[in-house]
Amino acid sequence: MAAGEASGLELMERAGRGVVAAVLTEWPELAAGSAHAVVLCGPGNNGGDGYVIARLLDDAGWRVAVHALTAPGTEDAATMAARWRGGVSGLSALRREDLADRPLVVDALFGTGLTRPISPAVGGALRMARAAGCRIVAVDVPSGLCADSGRYLAEDAAQGWQADLTVTFESAKLGHMLADGPGMCGRLAVVPLGLNRGLRDLARTAGAVQRASVPARDLIKAGGHKFCHGHALILSGRSGQGGAARMAARGALRIGAGLVTLGCPAEAVPENAARLDAVMLKAVEDANALAEVLKDPRINALCLGPGLGLDGRAAGLLGVALGWRGEPRRGLVVDADALTLLSRDPALFAMLHPGCVLTPHAGEFARLFPDIAARLDAPAKMGPAYSKVDAAREAARRAGCVVLFKGADTVIAAPDDTCAISAAVYDRAAPWLATAGSGDVLAGFITGLLARGFAPQQAAESAAWLHVECARSFGPGLIAEDLPEELPGVFRALQGGSAQATTGSASQASSRPPT
Repeated sequence: MAAGEASGLELMERAGRGVVAAVLTEWPELAAGSAHAVVLCGPGNNGGDGYVIARLLDDAGWRVAVHALTAPGTEDAATMAARWRGGVSGLSALRREDLADRPLVVDALFGTGLTRPISPAVGGALRMARAAGCRIVAVDVPSGLCADSGRYLAEDAAQGWQADLTVTFESAKLGHMLADGPGMCGRLAVVPLGLNRGLRDLARTAGAVQRASVPARDLIKAGGHKFCHGHALILSGRSGQGGAARMAARGALRIGAGLVTLGCPAEAVPENAARLDAVMLKAVEDANALAEVLKDPRINALCLGPGLGLDGRAAGLLGVALGWRGEPRRGLVVDADALTLLSRDPALFAMLHPGCVLTPHAGEFARLFPDIAARLDAPAKMGPAYSKVDAAREAARRAGCVVLFKGADTVIAAPDDTCAISAAVYDRAAPWLATAGSGDVLAGFITGLLARGFAPQQAAESAAWLHVECARSFGPGLIAEDLPEELPGVFRALQGGSAQATTGSASQASSRPPT
């Protein structure tokens, strides 16, 4: 073992201490000791952590009962089991009456390396603890959760169960952020183990999936006239359909595009003029008119979809936008109705290029990529299960452009497999984003950043991050129109903070041997 490198046993001790510290931080009233804990231990290193936790709680004066699924299956776990001074009962011996006084239940059965379904007995014991009103803390991940995909693995058709607190080590894993993960984990605490740099870097970069970050220096305008910051064109539908495009246009303007024009049929110009001031208007009657407008080289980003409609005019506009081969090559956000048009016409889909950003929600994704969506929706039987990250990457490769797969666990992927998560979960949860028009504003944010010169992947990542920050800044009661108006305050907070605002990293690998 290299100098300064911790042994597996030392890491297990640190993990156990970290879990106990996190428990007492979460529930400080338990710090007085003399509480009751039931520790459930599996055969691997996750179970080894459980034996450490049991010993530490016993040392602190707790009444501790240990139930093991099987005998330890690793040398380190066996060593920690031997250091535990109390008795060990089988998991099957756990009864509802053992939980009558609502003890703290520690789930140290299965951790990040789980590849097989948990048995009904394991899931049943944890659901029994949940039903009894126990406080449940999961070590690394709740048992049954695939750490790579956030999907619940089980032999039966039962749903997952929920921990009150999940304590993981070094960095959050993909499974904590995706799919069932946030719902199963409860609150998430990340505990450092003091790994050597090589192991720490491996844990944080495996799979090359990071949480979306915002380059604050680049977001805050540093000078120049309006044309230095780009000209975005938002294409709208007919009269009575312009609200979504207006919100997208407002988002593009607020995020810093130097100019924003809304293009609509002539009959819709008066309606839009009554609602817009700084956003300019242009009559764009049909595909031929759009081709003329695009001869202006100052227009460098387009958005099609919000309120665009599904008629022949809309399909023609999308065809012209995708087929433009002149200079400049424009960034193009394809959202809402335009995604539906893509799903209906393989010829349009074939025209996608690397400057495009697709922004589907789950239903739109299923229409665009039905086979990929079916694989994602299939029951997860073995791990690593197919994940939203896998689906977004496969879709991006097929489309040949960036795909922003929306949801509380938004995933942004590029054709080269570059991938980021912008998850509105845990302390970044913003459930009030589930409101009509919020996706239109996000499309506008991306378009505005494309106009300013951001590359498609960075524009999508930054827009998604800012979208959530605006919602958190406003709080409950949010409607879509509020989102652009929160951007100035978010920018001020970024300007006053560090040059790089980020929500951390998520890894596809465990920092310790699998369990």
